[in-house]
Amino acid sequence: MKNKVVLVGCGNVGMSFAYALVNQQTYVDELVLIDIDEEKIIGEAMDLNHSLPYCPSKLSVKIGKYEDCADARIVVIAAGSNQAPGETRMDLIHKNSRIFKSIIDPIMASNFNGIFIVATNPLDVMTYLTLKYSKLPVSRVIGSGTTLDTARLRYMISDKIKIASDNIEAYVIGEHGDSEFVPWSNASIGLTSIDNFLTKEDMESIEKDVRESAYEIIKRKGATYYGIGAALAKITKAILEDKNEILSVSSYDTNNDVCISTPAIVGASGVKRKIHIPLNQEETQKLTYSINVIKDAIKSIE
Repeated sequence: MKNKVVLVGCGNVGMSFAYALVNQQTYVDELVLIDIDEEKIIGEAMDLNHSLPYCPSKLSVKIGKYEDCADARIVVIAAGSNQAPGETRMDLIHKNSRIFKSIIDPIMASNFNGIFIVATNPLDVMTYLTLKYSKLPVSRVIGSGTTLDTARLRYMISDKIKIASDNIEAYVIGEHGDSEFVPWSNASIGLTSIDNFLTKEDMESIEKDVRESAYEIIKRKGATYYGIGAALAKITKAILEDKNEILSVSSYDTNNDVCISTPAIVGASGVKRKIHIPLNQEETQKLTYSINVIKDAIKSIE
C-alpha cells in the first residue's frame, strides 16, 4: 500500500509540517495538499517539489481534492482560524467547530479509512469533534496534543541544566492550553529524579514559560508554526514507521468522554495504548481540572 499523506489546510502550520516532512527521511511516498486557496497550493506544491533534489525525502507533492483521501494512510488537518494576539485557544471554538464539520464530512464520503492527525485549536475539542464526526475507531483519531509543549519543556530543561534533551524524560499533559501541566513527580534525567537537577522554583518557572510560550511567540511574530510542524512530522513518522513511540498526543479518554493528552504508544494502527502515569494528589487535581475545562468547552458547542 502506498504511503499517502493528505494535508488539509496549507497555512503556516500546514506548510511547516509539509516542509519538515520533505526535509526528513520518511516512508511517505506522496503528499497531497488541499486548501480553499487553490492558486496558493499550486505555488506551494511547485516550491516544495523544487526543493526535493536537495532533500533526503523521495516523496512527490501534489495538489488534490477531498476524493484523494480515499486511499490515504493519514489525513492531517491544519485548517481553521488561527489564534490572534490576545486570544486563547478556546476563543476559536465556535469558528473552527463549524469549519471542521465541512471538512470531515467530505473526507469520510471519500471512504477514507486511515488515521486522522489534528492540529487545529482548540486542539482537544477539535480532536473530539473529528472523532464524533468521522465515527472512526478511537485509536485512529489523534490530536497533536501536548507533543509541542513537551518539546518546549525538554528544550527549556536542557537549556537550564546543560544536558541533552534526549536524556530528559518529562512530559506536559492535560489540555493543550492554559490548564496543561507538568507531572514533575514522574520526571527524570538519566533514571535519576529531576529534583537532583532543578529546584522547585526552577520547575515552577519552566512550567510557566512552557504554558505561556505560544502567547509570547504570537505577540512577537503573529503565529507559531515551526514547532508544531516538527511535532506533526514526528507523529506521522511514528505511524508510518510503526515506531511504537511514546508521545503525549491527544486521544480519547473513555472514562471522561474527552480527548486529552497523556503519554501514549503511537504506531501503525494509531494510538495503541495510553500509558498510565501515577500522579500525586496535586497532579490528580490538576488533571481533573483540565478534563473539566475540555468538557465545558465541548458542552458550549453541543
